[in-house]
Amino acid sequence: MSMTAASSKFFPHIWYASEAEEAARFYCSIFPDSRVERVTVIESETPSGPPGSVKIVDFSLFGQRVQAMSAGPHHELNDAISMVVLCDDQAELDRYWDALLEGGGRGQACGWLIDRFGLRWQIVPAALDAMMREGDPARSKKVSEALLKMVKLDIAALEAAYRS
Repeated sequence: MSMTAASSKFFPHIWYASEAEEAARFYCSIFPDSRVERVTVIESETPSGPPGSVKIVDFSLFGQRVQAMSAGPHHELNDAISMVVLCDDQAELDRYWDALLEGGGRGQACGWLIDRFGLRWQIVPAALDAMMREGDPARSKKVSEALLKMVKLDIAALEAAYRS
């Protein structure tokens, strides 16, 4: 395991019914500084199934440790937790958005999407926080009103709302 991943005291752990390794490899193919570190097969009988049916997948996205598990359909992913990717420009936002939708994902609203494995993502401009927290309630309102009309976020349109 890489030094960054091994030394993380806090990291997300995602439960998949059966496709943790496939999901990890998919995500690692999209984001830079990302790789599958290790796949561990649990060779014991577990509440999720017989020996060999549960896998733990350690991987990193953008150098950040993430862990996933294939352990049966006990828990479903939902909107309560999402992965946020801050993008520097529209080209980067479009690239990640399109890649995560590949193979059956679907856009939701306000920069959120659900990938083909059911994980929720927010693909947002890095400048959005500054626009929303700048201190001018009227500007923040205009930005949020523009954002609420979008599925995939349009940085130019958000900036225009901010400047208006």
